[in-house]
Amino acid sequence: MIALPEGHRFPIAKYALLRDAVLAEGVVAPAALHDPARAPLEDVHRVHDAEYITRLLRGTMPAAEQRALGFPWSEGLVERSFRASGGTLEAALHALDAGIAMNLAGGTHHAFASHGEGFCVLNDVAIAVCALRAQARIRRAAVIDLDVHQGNGTHAIFVGDDDTFTFSMHGRRNYPFRKVAGTLDVELEDGTGDTEYLEKLAEALPQVLAAARPDLVLYLAGADPHEGDTLGRLKLSFDGLMRRDALVLEAARSVGVPVAIAIAGGYGADIRDTVRVHVNTARVAASFL
Repeated sequence: MIALPEGHRFPIAKYALLRDAVLAEGVVAPAALHDPARAPLEDVHRVHDAEYITRLLRGTMPAAEQRALGFPWSEGLVERSFRASGGTLEAALHALDAGIAMNLAGGTHHAFASHGEGFCVLNDVAIAVCALRAQARIRRAAVIDLDVHQGNGTHAIFVGDDDTFTFSMHGRRNYPFRKVAGTLDVELEDGTGDTEYLEKLAEALPQVLAAARPDLVLYLAGADPHEGDTLGRLKLSFDGLMRRDALVLEAARSVGVPVAIAIAGGYGADIRDTVRVHVNTARVAASFL
């Protein structure tokens, strides 16, 4: 965990609460849960500019850069960012063998090659995709981003990459206010609820998988479309979000593609609601194993 100023809006406590909850509720066996290693620096450099990583590692990020990031720099922030990225890489590797795996962190999709923003330091999904390509484990990838905020950093990193399909379904009027076009964007109006959301997702998923022909799906299962989220503006229920997760995993299974899951965002008025959404995602994933 990283130390944040009192009153900071990022719910850093959710990660420990999530880990405790999946163990306490028997969603994950203790032997199946482990702390990831740091993402190798070589793999981080496949995605991020050397100058940015140097500033991050040395703690020389200007104040304006830290404000855009949304975090004050600390050694703990660096360690957490590298380990969260390592978690997504390890989940992706395990998914190739097991069919489904999940990182109880990650989904930091606002990180660009040259900078971080929106509470996202390193782009863990991009790091995983590029690392697996370098290892010749995959060639084609699909990013299915169902955080309520568009994955602008991921989209920018993969612009012009015909082997990576970036799909984002997000709030039209929500952050980031300057979107970066992905391969497919589905924009939702404020107040969108379960029925419309699930209909649009069910329509899009077969198109995404048919066009992407991926060797691996990276799924960002954000909790922030939930009706209790302070930053989300959508109205999905707990049940609707579980049905969302099942739709993604069923669609991938129908074409025989493994899925690595990252949890992405969640800013519930009650942090227990955010944790519940993430636990439910883990529960749905476990049902597909």
